[in-house]
Amino acid sequence: MYFGRQFLIPIAIASLLAMLFLPLSRWFESKGIGRGIAAIFCVLLLLLGIVGVISLLSWQASDISNGLSQIGERLSKFGATVRQFIAQNIGISPEKQKEWMDKQSSAAGASVGAAGTILSSLMSIMVDVILVMVYLFLLISSRAHLKKFMLLLVPSSETKETEQIINDAGKMSQKYISGMSLMIVMLWILYGIGFSVAGVENALFFAVLCGILEIIPFIGNLSGTALTVLMVISQGGNDMMIISVLVTYLVVQFLQTYTLEPVVVGSEVNINPLFTILILVLMELIWGIPGMILAIPMLGIVKIICDHVRPLKPYGFLIGKEKNSDPRIFLSVKSWFGNSKEKKSKG
Repeated sequence: MYFGRQFLIPIAIASLLAMLFLPLSRWFESKGIGRGIAAIFCVLLLLLGIVGVISLLSWQASDISNGLSQIGERLSKFGATVRQFIAQNIGISPEKQKEWMDKQSSAAGASVGAAGTILSSLMSIMVDVILVMVYLFLLISSRAHLKKFMLLLVPSSETKETEQIINDAGKMSQKYISGMSLMIVMLWILYGIGFSVAGVENALFFAVLCGILEIIPFIGNLSGTALTVLMVISQGGNDMMIISVLVTYLVVQFLQTYTLEPVVVGSEVNINPLFTILILVLMELIWGIPGMILAIPMLGIVKIICDHVRPLKPYGFLIGKEKNSDPRIFLSVKSWFGNSKEKKSKG
């Protein structure tokens, strides 16, 4: 997995996206559209969503770029304040600090190929995006052939069990990814309201950024909030504005953990918190940031396989959460919405 990551990561991303778009493809096919054309429509919708998010970020980023000179001046003043604080409280003179900064600058200047490296990385991302689109089209259009291949791998007595595993894995991936997508949109709204009330300039940009970074578990939301706080400081925001941003983050995280996740994402991926951390660390070491994004749904699929294969059931139990192990407020929210759904279905 480590040495083949450049080959495997686009396939893994495309496989999860194929599971997400499978119901939509079936809906197109039910309207008399061919499977290949339906797959093309799914790819186009994904591209439209990506272009929409990038356009939104670019539109907001253009406003930020207009004030870069002022931001640079404020950052210089902030840096001078920090250096003065270090000199007074730690005892490192401003001259010594400047000497260290000059050494770092000279070391950074030695890498004349920095622009080339950035360009190469962008080209690599573009190639990966194109590969994901191609794989997505092929996986959706040839899914029947791939399913028959998987069924041929097992004895005829285990065909039904294998079909159940495939269906459960697909449903879990669909619910997880669609739930995460909807939750990210809700986070855009919540962060947008909170940052706007706090008085953050270009609040929409940072709201969208924080929401998108949410796809990286644990680290993403902290990174987005940290960037927002740094930008508030560079924009000359006062202490009250910084506190307001932090309060917004805490309130949104509370709502996300105890309301959005149980309602929107649900409990499709019942993974033990210990193994959630372990798989995130492991996949980051193997595949980096893409590994952290893919870690939880991939482990969820592994758990489904373990739950259906008798020799592997102990491992499925080990990976999964114990019943009623969530905090009481989390269980109350889930039970409340569960009862609401039952009442609607009876009505």
